[in-house]
Parts: sequence; C-alpha cells; structure tokens
Amino acid sequence: MSLQARIEGKTARVAVVGQGYVGLPLAVEFARVGFRVTGLDADRERVAALIRGESYIPDVPSRVLQQVSASGCYVATSDVAVLADQDAIVLCVPTPLRKSKDPDVSHVLASARDVARYLVPGQLVVLESTTYPGTTEEVLLPMFQERGLRVGRDFYLAFSPERIDPGNVTYSVRDIPKLVGGITPACTRMAALLYRQIVGQVFELSSPTVAELAKLYENTFRSVNIALANELALICHHLGVSVWEVIEAAATKPFGFMAFSPGPGIGGHCIPIDPFYLSWKARLNGYEAKFIALADEINRTMPRFVLGLVTEALNQRGKPINGTKILVVGVAYKRGVGDVRESPALEIIEELLRKGAHVRYSDPFVPTLALPDRRLEAAAMNRELLQWSELALILTDHREFDYEAIVSQAPLVVDTRNATRGLTAPAGRIFRL
Repeated sequence: MSLQARIEGKTARVAVVGQGYVGLPLAVEFARVGFRVTGLDADRERVAALIRGESYIPDVPSRVLQQVSASGCYVATSDVAVLADQDAIVLCVPTPLRKSKDPDVSHVLASARDVARYLVPGQLVVLESTTYPGTTEEVLLPMFQERGLRVGRDFYLAFSPERIDPGNVTYSVRDIPKLVGGITPACTRMAALLYRQIVGQVFELSSPTVAELAKLYENTFRSVNIALANELALICHHLGVSVWEVIEAAATKPFGFMAFSPGPGIGGHCIPIDPFYLSWKARLNGYEAKFIALADEINRTMPRFVLGLVTEALNQRGKPINGTKILVVGVAYKRGVGDVRESPALEIIEELLRKGAHVRYSDPFVPTLALPDRRLEAAAMNRELLQWSELALILTDHREFDYEAIVSQAPLVVDTRNATRGLTAPAGRIFRL
C-alpha cells in the first residue's frame, strides 16, 4: 500500500519528535483521529509522565492523553530506533538562541541525524521547528540524501511551521491553518495530505524557504508592533496620558489599524527569539535588519521602565525599594500558561531582590521559580498575602486572579497589564503602565 493510501486511510504510523508545547498537542491530535502515533522525546522524565497519562502541557488535558493512550493510538518513548518503523516523522524540537543571539539549531541537527540513521524508502519527514530560511534545503536535505535516497522519489521532505499559541482556548491545532513547503511538488503534496487529516485549511507553498520565512515574519510582525505599543506607553507616560485609552480610541477605526498592547516586556520561546533567526540570515546575505534590532531594543527597556514605575510609586509614599515587601502577581510570560522562558518577570524580580526588596510571588501556573542564585516558591493569593505586601506588582494578567481583591487589599498596586481597568481606588493607590 502506498504512503498516500496509508495517510488517507489513517493507517500510517506517525512519529512526533519532541513532546513539548508544540509536539505533544500535535501528536495527540493525530492520535485522536486514529493514527498510530509515537511521541519521541529525549527527556526520560517527560516520557515517564506521558506513559502514566500525566500531561505537563495545559493545552493537552491528562484525560485526553489517557484516552488516546488507552485506545492504542499513542505511545511515548525515548528509543530513537522506532523511527525506522514510521511512515511519517515530524520534528518539533526547540530552536533557541545562543548568547551571541545567533541561531542554535543543535536540537534540529541531533534529531535530523537520528532520522538520517533510520531513514527508509517511502518515509515522509516534516520539520516544524522555527528556524532560519534555508535550514530544510541546506541542512536536512544533504543529511538525508547521504545514503543515496532521492528526495521526492524515495522519501519526502517538507517544512511546515508550528503556529500553536499556548493557552489559547479559541485556536487549537485543528483550528490553525497550516503552511507546507516541500523540497519538490511531490513532497509538498504528501505533507499537505498528512496535515489535511487533522487541520481544516492547508496552504501549499512553492518551497520550504517560503514557509520558513512566513513563520519568522509572523513573529517579527508581532515583535515590531508590540515594540511600537511599548514605545507609545513610554511617550504617554511622559505626556501624562493613559496609553490604554489611546489604544482603545485608535481601535475604534474599522480598517487600517490592529491593536497591540504594551507590557512589562516580551517573553516566551517565539517573539523574543524568532526575529533573530531572520536578522541573522539577512546579515549573512549582506543586509542589516534595522526594524528587528530597534524593536528588540525597545522591548528590552520595558523591565527597567517597570522598575522605574515601582520606584515612582514607592517614592510617593516616602519609601525606598530596599526593605519593601513586594508581591509579584504573575510570573509567566503571558496569561493562562506556566511558561517562564524569557519572561520579563525574571529580570524584574532579580533586580528587585538586588535592590533589597523582600519579594514573594503568586502564579497559579508556576509553582516554583528558579533564579540564578535562589529558588522561590509560589504563594497562594489570599487576604493574608495581600496584607503582607506593601506593593502588588501585576506582571501577568491571569484570569484566575481576583483583581478587585488585589486593589482593595493591597496598599499600593503597580499594574503593567491594565488588569485593573474599570476598578477605582483612592488617588495615588494604582499606578498603571
């Protein structure tokens, strides 16, 4: 039976390499529609949890993981030898930055080497990890062809960028259109066929490079526009105007405007990182991406600006940061998730501690927080904690927080997310970004 027939009949065996916030939801979605899926991950503790039916990804409830496991459609392992028995292999591994802000594709290379070692005729390989333009054609393809197999005839290779938004209850894997760019037209068609089994809309592109660039542009677009909103916040602060009212006013225009919100900085695995994959590749080809550098510069000033707001708020009470009890409300990089990668809260907390503040934090999604020189435990948000604090600093606007209680019980509030909009308090009690 051909690969096409096995995909259409959902009898194809699918391996998803990397069982993180991208790979696990994707693997579970394939399993839910009947594919026999192997979730491959190098982290043995993760694999052990998955085998027990315990999900560590909020977008995948444990009960759903248990259902697909009990049906025999999903199994987790760390054994890379299973790659030889698969019909389709999807790579969903991390692509961080080095300290020099150059791309670190070491995880992609390691996974690709495993695939190359076990590659057999008839397999489809798709890279989903965000990476620089040219990775699929210039790095993966030569590795897979070393043993004499020809792409588009003996095996299929494509790039299809992950677009998942952790914590988004409106758009899950099945709701987000997929982009697919294959090395050859046959590669594109085969990869698109696979994704059409789980996604409503699949767009076929002319090459992997176009798909790689599209993903980078999506997140660069967000980075640049968030930077513009952050710069507007800085301007409004100097003018004594509410940035939130300005943005809401501009958003009344039904065309030509898209509202972005300012905040204490940017975080997560995508927006602070992906634009540098694009600027790095541009620099190699003789072009300096000015917007990307400027956006990063502005976004990275926001934690310092937030510290300035805290200082300003305390100064009006005649208090220094040193010795003040500060409650940080939310430390994840965005609402609804427990991800603290690149979160601006980390830099802000470290600086508050350095300045001598007594810091505690509350976050329903982050039970512990590892800092370079200490480890903090989350505190339950309650009256006792709020009355302990001398200032509540809202850095993540989780829906689980009772902001009315925070405003009424904390002596002083600095709100960087406009979470307290509509709430009133005595003059000088709430400081908003």
